[in-house]
Amino acid sequence: MTDTRPPRRWSKRSLSAQAMGKVDPITRAVVPPIHVATTFIRDPDNRYTSGFVYGRPDNETVREAEAVLAMWEEASSALLFGSGMAAATSVFLALAPGDHVVAPTVMYWALRNWLLEDATHWGLEIDLVDTSDLEALRAAVKPGRTKLVWVETPSNPLWTVTDLAGAAAVAHAAGARLAVDSTAATPVFTRPLALGADVVMHAATKALNGHSDVVAGALCFRADDAFAQRAARNRKMLGAVLGPFEAYLLMRGMRTLDLRVRAASATALDLAQRFANHPHVAEVLYPGLPSHPQHALAARQMQGGFGHMLSIRAKGGEASAVATAAGVELWKRATSLGGVESLIEHRASIEGPGTPCPPDLLRLSAGIEDPDDLHADLDRALRRAHGG
Repeated sequence: MTDTRPPRRWSKRSLSAQAMGKVDPITRAVVPPIHVATTFIRDPDNRYTSGFVYGRPDNETVREAEAVLAMWEEASSALLFGSGMAAATSVFLALAPGDHVVAPTVMYWALRNWLLEDATHWGLEIDLVDTSDLEALRAAVKPGRTKLVWVETPSNPLWTVTDLAGAAAVAHAAGARLAVDSTAATPVFTRPLALGADVVMHAATKALNGHSDVVAGALCFRADDAFAQRAARNRKMLGAVLGPFEAYLLMRGMRTLDLRVRAASATALDLAQRFANHPHVAEVLYPGLPSHPQHALAARQMQGGFGHMLSIRAKGGEASAVATAAGVELWKRATSLGGVESLIEHRASIEGPGTPCPPDLLRLSAGIEDPDDLHADLDRALRRAHGG
């Protein structure tokens, strides 16, 4: 586990661009090397004063990337994992059998399935609720029994927004921790720990890496307490640590995080505004639009931007949505999000039976292409899907 308290002389953007300013002590390279060693020399007295014992839990490249992420989130410590699912499930596995958990009705589909189908085998009691409704959340927690409240904001793929300060107050009043999946918001726009959260999770595969070539996950902790130590032990004992090459690529991506996320968010807002009045679009789901029911909350909580993710609901239902996705050229029909390329997906087809995702919904991940090109491509596909 990396513990980092960097100086605040420079902005996060500057520190991230230079990977915390670390220079290789041997070559003086401005890009730190990849450390791939799996084992390390003991001291003559059999101690490991270097702090490195074995490659599974101990890797300098991983620690360097963790330091950048901990800096962004203003976290006491950070952990990198081999995937977002590995990071998320490690939080739940740090609980005890019999603990009660409250999670969102609308959230990342794979984690939702794991909670409903697998977490109960660990003895966890799971309740799903609309966490954007604080009264519903307050009614769902069980004081003394609820040990974790998990929220995702904005939520995938409907992009509802949960009041993090309010959710933290509800969780803490019940004696629970608040964990936040902040993948869509990124630390550029939202820092949940500063709003009262105890744990922040990222599917680092997405915007943190930003180049669609790394699968990774991350946890950031407000305090390096017993709960954080259990999550770290889970990573170590279950072998869920990120590899050094992947950590190197992730750190490369985080160097441009601020620029990429702001550019993609500006494009997402531009597209949301343009398609809000499109003749073949029934609704645009994006917290940056004044018509969004939680726009005021999003403007207060997501400082500087509203993220790169939006969804549109096609007039004509599922058939029109599928035909639209089939008709694009510049947009790429693919799962995932947060890369430099723009992606489109008919999400209900991916999630399958039981999904809360409307069948007419297309999920859009805005990249860094020319916004006019993206608009023209999707506009043509929508019109062709409706016989235009």
